[in-house]
Amino acid sequence: MPSLDPEQLDPYTFGESQPCFGCSPNHPIGFRLRFSKIGDDTVQTTFLPGEVHQGPPGIMHGGLVTTLADEIAAWAVIGCLGKFGFTANLQGKFHHPVRIGAPIEGTGRIVRNGHRVIVVDVELAQSGLKPYTGQFTFAVLDKAGTERLLQRPLPDGWEKFGR
Repeated sequence: MPSLDPEQLDPYTFGESQPCFGCSPNHPIGFRLRFSKIGDDTVQTTFLPGEVHQGPPGIMHGGLVTTLADEIAAWAVIGCLGKFGFTANLQGKFHHPVRIGAPIEGTGRIVRNGHRVIVVDVELAQSGLKPYTGQFTFAVLDKAGTERLLQRPLPDGWEKFGR
């Protein structure tokens, strides 16, 4: 049976200067998320939305909630499968407002692990509620496909994630 003890994932997986809004440890206005792997197919993170994350007063902006969920899904692919995928499709549902000033626990679980397509379910929990659920589909490209999409060579630290 796989271990259910959390394994902290390296926030510098893509290097110290990587630009990701969601997970870069050095992004000046980003979320700076840290992830833990639980078992073989799940990652978790905690995020505390602040005043700068508001849409309506006291409520996290819906686009930022979706950004948070997308990053959780992406790290499920990275942390559980050792692959990198590009978001190809997402479906999300807001069940309750996500409140400013209360921690959010985010969970991403791999539900389909294909060679080129990976599907991840995401759930956000806050103050005893589940304000958001979603499903994210990722396209996993080879090195040449990734470089075409990026319109540049793979950055340092990304080579290990090619399929």
